[in-house]
Order: sequence, then C-alpha cells, then structure tokens
Amino acid sequence: MRRPVELATYTAHAFTQLCRQLGVRQSMGRVGSCFDNAAAEAFFSSLEWEVLARHQFEKTHQAQAVVLDWCYGFYNHHRRHSTIGMMSPISYENTAAPNREAA
Repeated sequence: MRRPVELATYTAHAFTQLCRQLGVRQSMGRVGSCFDNAAAEAFFSSLEWEVLARHQFEKTHQAQAVVLDWCYGFYNHHRRHSTIGMMSPISYENTAAPNREAA
C-alpha cells in the first residue's frame, strides 16, 4: 500500500503531465508575492469561521442571503484587515483613491 506522501507525489506528477499534454501552463507564486492567494484563503477562512460554521441552512437562498449580507454588510464595510492598516476595505478604497472613478 502506498503512503500518502508517495500518492501525493504521484498525483502531482500525473497532474503536471496532464497539464503539459493539454497545453496548460501551471503557475505557482512564491509566498509573499503578488501572485500569492493568501488573501483569498483568508477571506474564505473568515467566511467559514464567522458565518458558515455558525448557521444551519435549510435552503440555498437562505445561505446566499446570509453570505451576501456578511460580505457586503460586514466584511467590506466594518471588518478591519491587518494587511491594509486595520481599515475596512471600503475605508481603504476611499482613502487610497478618493477621486478614482469606477471602472
């Protein structure tokens, strides 16, 4: 029986080979680079910890409503983020580029 590390190595190699066959270029940034997905991982970790783990949903639309309310009502307007000087995303955007027009 294979150990998990060997299986992971085999799977990674098989995936890499498949990407090459399909002409897909894999990308992997270094930690701390602008291509690092730490911000996205932090967002989803917060979503899971602060919202999903604390609610029971019977219907999809209930979950959608709670997640949207958390994203737009709390996360973007009130939750402070260490990477932007303990400001909310909206406050940061308004401070960093107050005269910038919407794209």
